[in-house]
Amino acid sequence: MRILMVSEDLPGDQIGGLGKHVVTLANRLLAEGHDVEILGRNDRGLDGCAAQIGFRGHFRPGFDYARNGWKELQMGVFNPLKRPFFARKIATAINEHAHGFDVVHYHGHVPMVGLHVDESINYVQTRHDQGSECLTHLRFRDDAVCDNLVPGDCSACIARNDKSVGPMRRTVTALAVNGYRSQTARAFARHKTVFVSDFLRRQFLRAVPDADLSRCRVIHNFVDYPRLLATSRAAPAPEHGDVVLVGRVDAGKGFGEFLAASQGRLPPGTRLTIAGDGPQRAALEARYGGGGVRFLGWQDYASTLALSARAHLCVVPSVCEEACSTTVLEALALGRQCVALARGGTPELAAYQQYDGQLQLAATMDELVERVRRQLAEPPRQIVPPPSFGADAGRLLPRLLELYAEQTNLLDRYVHVEQRRHAG
Repeated sequence: MRILMVSEDLPGDQIGGLGKHVVTLANRLLAEGHDVEILGRNDRGLDGCAAQIGFRGHFRPGFDYARNGWKELQMGVFNPLKRPFFARKIATAINEHAHGFDVVHYHGHVPMVGLHVDESINYVQTRHDQGSECLTHLRFRDDAVCDNLVPGDCSACIARNDKSVGPMRRTVTALAVNGYRSQTARAFARHKTVFVSDFLRRQFLRAVPDADLSRCRVIHNFVDYPRLLATSRAAPAPEHGDVVLVGRVDAGKGFGEFLAASQGRLPPGTRLTIAGDGPQRAALEARYGGGGVRFLGWQDYASTLALSARAHLCVVPSVCEEACSTTVLEALALGRQCVALARGGTPELAAYQQYDGQLQLAATMDELVERVRRQLAEPPRQIVPPPSFGADAGRLLPRLLELYAEQTNLLDRYVHVEQRRHAG
């Protein structure tokens, strides 16, 4: 099968979880004998893009995504024209490059792209975050999870302060949010969609209860288990008291909250290692760094896996609602015990435990710290790595390939629905 992966997150010197997922999937499909290429940005350099992101196939630079702010912060509104503009730009590139491919699979942040993809193209998109209905993609505001569904109230996420949110800004933002959700729902009805957790599917239905999700599937994120298995087998025995946290040091990820809550509560000799960079790193390092807390900054993928593989405990303290945490899946695949907050799609990942109690879920940060303390009072858990893992790409690929192959039936259904709509 010839497959074209598409993402505006690629290429890049440092790619996040979504970009890593695309590369993992693309490489695994290549290994299974499929012909895979990646279509991405052309405004981040044109040389060595595949090698830069660790992709073993051909990279196509196809569209620019620069200067995408559109001065929304300065104006204090979400612009109703911005996201449809970028949807058309990405879709235009897909339409130009899709010839000869059996399927086009989009992984990105503009869910309405499918509205502008030619209907003859076998198109699939994967939704990796809450950006199906939330324009910030995170549903996290004022240091807490946001459950507000009123479109005009979204002004508070773009205005400089609450006092600047007047009727005009609320009205313009409401137009943007309503249009965004409506176009996304139409794209979901028109083309096939994968949600990486059932949590994401439910969240979209909260915002758009009458959405047609009959073409949507839930397929969890997956990992390159052969690589993680090799890392696990090569790692030294876990060191008692080593706690590893991996991720972007930013609002919502909970690093600051965990460090504050854990001060003076963990056993003597505990060593906290934080691998990642982000806007909060400098302040947190100045306040908590030194002694038993190390900030390593950004680390490449191999280094972060090696850190986690020899840890006593992996901690994922995200206070936001993670859709499907790859960091949690990697810890489970490496055989390490993992402690995380029971939010978003994380509770669904308990299905991939390699032993009872491997994933410890906490309702609050205080409870999370207490669970960490209790786990550190016990010796590190050591297991013989099994030959397979439930969230390995090889285990989940058949479901995705089955979805790819649904082209004819789904296209016939779409034509039938359109004929009925026009007849009515």
